[in-house]
Amino acid sequence: MNPLKPRVAEAVDRLGDELIKLSHAIHGHPELAFEEVRAAGWLAEFLDRQGFHVERGVGGVETAFRASFEAGPGPTLAILCEYDALPGVGHACGHNVIAAAGAGAGAALMAVRDRLPAGRLLVIGTPAEEKGGGKGVLVQAGLFRDVDAAMMIHGFDRTLLHQDLLGVVRTTCEWAGRAAHASVDPWEGVNALDACVQTFNGVAMLRQQMRPDCRIHGVVTEGGAAANVIPERAVADFNVRGPSLEAMWALHRRVVAVAESAASATGTRLTVTHHPDVYEPLKRNQTLLDVFAGNLAAARLREGPAAPDRVASSDIGNVSQVTPTIHAWIAIAPLGTAIHTREFAAAAAAPTAREGLLAGAKLMALSALDLLADPALVRTMKEEFARR
Repeated sequence: MNPLKPRVAEAVDRLGDELIKLSHAIHGHPELAFEEVRAAGWLAEFLDRQGFHVERGVGGVETAFRASFEAGPGPTLAILCEYDALPGVGHACGHNVIAAAGAGAGAALMAVRDRLPAGRLLVIGTPAEEKGGGKGVLVQAGLFRDVDAAMMIHGFDRTLLHQDLLGVVRTTCEWAGRAAHASVDPWEGVNALDACVQTFNGVAMLRQQMRPDCRIHGVVTEGGAAANVIPERAVADFNVRGPSLEAMWALHRRVVAVAESAASATGTRLTVTHHPDVYEPLKRNQTLLDVFAGNLAAARLREGPAAPDRVASSDIGNVSQVTPTIHAWIAIAPLGTAIHTREFAAAAAAPTAREGLLAGAKLMALSALDLLADPALVRTMKEEFARR
């Protein structure tokens, strides 16, 4: 074993109380996508105190940051932090744990900076994972251009080194009709809500012919203001997901066709808006997965049961398309706890989350140490990435 590893693990433990305090502060003040001013500020201040050079507002995003440390020519490794919350249910995805674990991994490596192998260490704050695709924005801004590997952990109800992530495109459908009194002159109206409802019914029927690894889900964001007025405007947001970009876009075309048919049937006008924050599927890198697997025991972690039917999406997929990337899942909640629920939000601030947070920080820090210490391993990882 690399003699630095015990020291790195000990550094995580020493920082434990401070990391939990940071996690709880973020959890107690949930901020939505691109509004994470306090969370980004707290993380940047913490990393600055550890000796990192911190740049704020990187990539043209106010709530993004990059903390860096250079120890001579060698691999460039990026540890990622997420910290945005969900509307209504706060940190029901546990991004407070992700943020503190990423910062903790970087801080633990800085604790041994004088003996750290040559290379460059980055801790990158990536806002707006839940909506807006902050990582995709940072990819486009070039923040990952010279990164040899990127890593992060995500809280879950079990520990898994890899879980497939689907690509997702977000689309807004808007139907325009004509208002009229719903009782006196209903024949004068053109009902936009009918078109919206018909679209949801069509999507429901489409699911029967959908591949099991694809997903469609939507919400009505506007459907009228009064029951006695024929709705002249209706709006719905849809997320369409697939295991590849090709599958995602193929299914998306079918959803749009359903909306177009509903507009034709109701005599409404349809406007479709494709939002630019497309999340790409996660590109697997077995070499990087093997490095993490080799550090599970040292982090006191063990993989749990596979969950192949529980598929999600994340903008970490965009990062994985430009550099070798791992998105490991760490147990912070009881087995069977669903994410994006109030129960998971509570678990993300419960005492049981401490163990997962510190274990995740150790897993990333120890794996980063392996990569810095073995340039040949980095070359193998990058060669695999190029082949895939």
